[in-house]
Amino acid sequence: MDAESQKNHLKAYGITYWTLDNQLKVNWLLNYRGGSFLLPDTERIQRECQIRGVSFEVLSDSKVESILTEISSPSKNMESVILEKAPKIAVYSPKGNLPWDDAVTMVLTYAEIPYETIYDEEVLNDALLLYDWLHLHHEDFTGQYGKFYANYKAVSWYIEEKKAAEALAKRLGYDKVSDEKLAVANKIREYVIGGGFMFAMCSATDSFDIALSADGVDICEPMFDGDASDANYQNKIDYNRTFAFKDFILERDPNVYEFSSIDMTTKRQIPKMTDYFTLMDFSAKWDPIPTMLNQNHTALVKGFMGQTTSYSRDQIKANVLVLGENKTNGEAKYIHGIKGKGFFTFYGGHDPEDYTHKVGDPKTELDLYPTSPGYRLILNNVLFPAARKKKQKT
Repeated sequence: MDAESQKNHLKAYGITYWTLDNQLKVNWLLNYRGGSFLLPDTERIQRECQIRGVSFEVLSDSKVESILTEISSPSKNMESVILEKAPKIAVYSPKGNLPWDDAVTMVLTYAEIPYETIYDEEVLNDALLLYDWLHLHHEDFTGQYGKFYANYKAVSWYIEEKKAAEALAKRLGYDKVSDEKLAVANKIREYVIGGGFMFAMCSATDSFDIALSADGVDICEPMFDGDASDANYQNKIDYNRTFAFKDFILERDPNVYEFSSIDMTTKRQIPKMTDYFTLMDFSAKWDPIPTMLNQNHTALVKGFMGQTTSYSRDQIKANVLVLGENKTNGEAKYIHGIKGKGFFTFYGGHDPEDYTHKVGDPKTELDLYPTSPGYRLILNNVLFPAARKKKQKT
C-alpha cells in the first residue's frame, strides 16, 4: 500500500473486505509500506486482485516471518492488527440520493464494498442494532434544511425537499422537522454509546453535535419550522451533550450559509494550490486505533472544501483526538473520539477530489483517482470495526 507499488489503493480495501467476507482473516500491517494488508495466498484472492486491478506480491513463509519479526521490534513504529470480520455497513441517507451525492457512498461503490441505505424511519425503529458501522450522509440534524434558504428558497428542489421532510416528520408523529431530526440524532447517539462505530463528513458533523446540544431548545427561525426561536437560545445550549465540540456560537441569521463558529470555511485564507492538511503520527504499538485511522502512503493530504470544511481547534473537546490538521491555520480536518463503548470520526469537507463541490456539479470519477489519500482515510474507517481491538495505552 505504499505510493510506489500500489496502482489502486482504493480497490485494495475492497479486496480486503471481500477476503473478510469470505471468512478469512487479514493482518493489517500498520506503518509497513503505507499500511499494507497481509492476506492468505489463495488462487481466488489472486484472481480477484487481477480482475480489480489491485497490485499484490506473493510472499514465502520465511519472508512473512521476517516481516512480522521486523514489525514486532520495539525499535519500529509498526504493528500488526488482525482483521476478523467484514463489518455490516449502513449509510444514513435520504431515499433516492444517488451514490455520487456523497463521497462515502461513492468510494464504497468504487471499492465494491457492500452497504445498505437507511433513513429516519429505520433509525427510529432501532434498525441501527443490525449494523457495525454507520455513515451519516451530508445531513442537517438541526431542522434548518442545510441553511440553503438564502440562495435556494425559490428553487424547486429545495421546496420539494422541505415538503418531503415535513411530510416524513408528520408521518412519524412529530410536529416539526427539527423535533424529528433531534429524535434521530439521539438514537444515533445511543447507538454509539452502546458500542457502534459512526463516521460523518461535512455538515453532518457539526449539525449533529449542534442538534444534541439544543435538545429542548428551539433554535429554528420561522421560515424553517413555522414559529419563532427561543429567546436567548445561545445561553441554553448544553455542550455536555455533544460528541466533539464545545463553546461554539450558533449562527442566528437564516440567510447565512453557516451553522456555527465551529466551521472554518469563511475564516480560511489559504489558496487552493497550498491547501493541504497533515496527518498526525501516532505510536502504532501504543496507540493502534488512531494509527489505523491514519494509514496512508503520504502524511500530506490535499485539502478540500464543504459546507463544513474544517473545525476550529479551540472548539474541540480535550478528549477528542485530532488526526489531521492544518496547523498554520489553526484548524482540524479529521478528528476521532470515544463515546461510551463506541467510536466516532468526523471528517471535514465534501469530496476529497473535488475542491469546491457545489450543488449540481458533476460526480467525481474515482477511476481518475485510484490512489487518492483523502479517500483512503474514509476506507480506513470502514475497516476499523473489523479489527481486534487492543486497549489504547496513552
